[in-house]
Amino acid sequence: MAQSAGVVTGEQAKSITRSTSAIAKTLEDFTPEQEYYIGRSVGAVIVNRYRPYPNAQANIYLNLLGQSLAQASDRPETFGGYYFLILDSDEINAFAAPGGLIFVFRGMLRCCRSEDAVAAVLAHEIAHIQLRHGIRSIEKGRQTQALTILAAEGAKTFGKKELADLTRTFEGSIIDITSTLINNGYSRTFEQAADASAVRTLSSTGYNPNALVAMLREMEKRLKPGGLDFAKTHPSPRSRIEDIESLVGRSALTEPPARQARFRKVMENI
Repeated sequence: MAQSAGVVTGEQAKSITRSTSAIAKTLEDFTPEQEYYIGRSVGAVIVNRYRPYPNAQANIYLNLLGQSLAQASDRPETFGGYYFLILDSDEINAFAAPGGLIFVFRGMLRCCRSEDAVAAVLAHEIAHIQLRHGIRSIEKGRQTQALTILAAEGAKTFGKKELADLTRTFEGSIIDITSTLINNGYSRTFEQAADASAVRTLSSTGYNPNALVAMLREMEKRLKPGGLDFAKTHPSPRSRIEDIESLVGRSALTEPPARQARFRKVMENI
C-alpha cells in the first residue's frame, strides 16, 4: 500500500524522536546526521558557484593530509566523514561546511610555501567543523522553529503545512550558513577558537604551529583591501597573528626534506 502524503514511517518516527532528544539538550546542536545533510546542501551551493579543480593528484594529496589531521583533532569522526576538495579559483580563501566538507581555493594554496602551511589551513578549517561554527551561524529563530515542528509532529505525522514550514526553515538554514561562509565570515571570537584548536592539532601531528603565522603573513602581503575573498570574510591577518603568537611564541620553520619534496611535487603547478 502506498504511503499517504505527510505520513512518517515507523523508522522515520524513531529517527525523529532520537533527533529531538539530542537537540533538546541545547538549541545550538543538531544531530550529527542532520548536520551532515545540511552540510551536503551547503556544499552543493558552493560547488555550483565555484568549479572544482580537476587535478586528481593534488586532491588526493589534500585528502591524505586532511584525514591525518582530522584524526588528531578533537572530532576525528563525523556522520559522513571528512572530505577535502580544491576549488579552481584565484580567491584566497577556504570554507568548511557542517559535517566534514572542506573546500580550499587554489589562491589559498598558492600562499602555501610548505606542507606545514597547507596543514595549518586544513587544521583551521577542521576546527570550524569540530566547533560547529557553521551550524551555529543559523539564525536562532530558524533553529527554534525547526525543533518545535519536529517535537510536535515527530511522533506520528507531518501535515502538508508542517512539511512546507520545515522545508522553508531548512532552506533558510542553508542560506544562513552559505551567506556566512561566502559573504560575511565568522566573528573574531570564532576565528580565535579555530586558530587555538588548529595549534593543538598541528602540534600533535608533528607540524609546526608557527606555519599558521607564516601562512597569515604571506596572505597579508597578497590580500587587497575591499576584496571579495578572505579579506572580506575574516578578521585581519595581523590580529590573528598576534593571537597565535601569544599561544605558541616564535620559532624558525624547518621541514624534513622528504615532506618538502612531496609538497613540491604535488603543489608546484597549483
